[in-house]
Amino acid sequence: MSGESRTRVIRYETIIATLVGVSALFVSGYTAYVQRQQVRAAVWPILAYSTSNDPMIKFTVDNKGVGPAIVRHVVVKVNDQPVHDWREALDKLLGPGPYRFTASTISGHVFSAGESMDLLQPHDFDNAPLTVEKNAPLRTALDRERFRLEVEICYCSTLGECWTLHSAPNARSTTTETRTCPDTSASSFQQ
Repeated sequence: MSGESRTRVIRYETIIATLVGVSALFVSGYTAYVQRQQVRAAVWPILAYSTSNDPMIKFTVDNKGVGPAIVRHVVVKVNDQPVHDWREALDKLLGPGPYRFTASTISGHVFSAGESMDLLQPHDFDNAPLTVEKNAPLRTALDRERFRLEVEICYCSTLGECWTLHSAPNARSTTTETRTCPDTSASSFQQ
């Protein structure tokens, strides 16, 4: 084999080796991307807020996703005005008064996959759930006014990806992806 033929062969080998290396790099990058998407799907939390009145009035958050939801920031509003705790929310919904209720702390909570939490469950003065038979005026008023409550929850997955659940009065809840959750402020819910 002549020197020119050998040089030509080496060039072809170099080009082929370079193409194989670049192809391997692209395959490796794509594989990493697919694996990241699979991990992301395996830890994706989906929070949902609801309020119900059957058989008792309550306000609930559920994690309908497959991964934990780390609550970073919460805002609760009544008539577009932020409230700091459930007592203030009930005062704005029903007017000032002595109210009894069971409440859970959502700020900073980590919802496991499938976890459901009753955020607020009003009671009568005997610490029993409000019933139509026993507490008709208060239950009827709260049943009517509970839809004035607005909830905004910013939460993150274990991968640091964050979303904001927004449940506005008389509107469908929406969840939007966000870069980061806001820091605690004067409008933050404290409970």
